[in-house]
Amino acid sequence: MRIEFDRDTCTGMFQCTAEWDAFEENRDEGKADLLDAEEESEDTFVREVPEDAEFDAKMAARVCPVDAIRVYDDDGEQLIP
Repeated sequence: MRIEFDRDTCTGMFQCTAEWDAFEENRDEGKADLLDAEEESEDTFVREVPEDAEFDAKMAARVCPVDAIRVYDDDGEQLIP
């Protein structure tokens, strides 16, 4: 499973940080940060989701009020918008 985070879209509500500890508050910039992620393109960050964190990653995506987080299965199918 892979997670994709559009940091530019993030509005800093930090709801994702309460759901998965891979998201961290960056109060200085008013955005969340996705830890251990690679920058795929400008302000888009991706990382693999460990099996034991799949539920938390999905919840982080579901609670994002601006849909800045997307989750994909191993075949590339989008699970969470």
